Amino acid sequence: MTAARHTLVIGLTGGIGSGKTTVANGFEKLGVPLIDADLIARELVEPGRTALEEVRAVFGAECLTKEGRLDRAHIRQRIFSDDSLRQRLEAILHPEIRKRIKALTAEIKAAYCIVVIPLLLETGQNDLVDRILVVDAPEKEQLKRVAARDKLSHNAIIRIMQTQADRETRLAAADDIIVNNSDLETLTSHIRSLHRRYLELSKYDN
Repeated sequence: MTAARHTLVIGLTGGIGSGKTTVANGFEKLGVPLIDADLIARELVEPGRTALEEVRAVFGAECLTKEGRLDRAHIRQRIFSDDSLRQRLEAILHPEIRKRIKALTAEIKAAYCIVVIPLLLETGQNDLVDRILVVDAPEKEQLKRVAARDKLSHNAIIRIMQTQADRETRLAAADDIIVNNSDLETLTSHIRSLHRRYLELSKYDN
């Protein structure tokens, strides 16, 4: 009997504003299957889902919009000023996200896939992936990008960054690193180089 083929699972992570989405989209354009933990989290709190009711029980009715959807801005403001609330939210969502990632990766029939998990290291989900790809950027670049994208204050961005693993911890855990501090052409070149490497590594993983 032929052994089941194993898809190489690459866990993509990085700090806020590092460029994880841009890198993930670059791999997707090359035909690489993509799983995004943030999208899974959004699905889990759609109206009618059990997780949304659990979140409402913790945060109160004010965490919902008039349409009955999760008010993400409200939640974000509260969890980044209260660690206990953030931990309770993570306790609701992370086990379900983990189960969904495992189920999705098991279904993939490809040489490798990319799983975007922003809090990969912080939540100890290293065992879900075969390799860790860290998207790295200087702190000043992170601050500039997030301020432009999310219209958050400097202090608010710093608070978010303080809940994440520091740059040194991420780099120490990385199997592969993309430094995202240049133009899109350079970034695309890095992505293509890693794409070739992962295709090669997948041959030895089966």
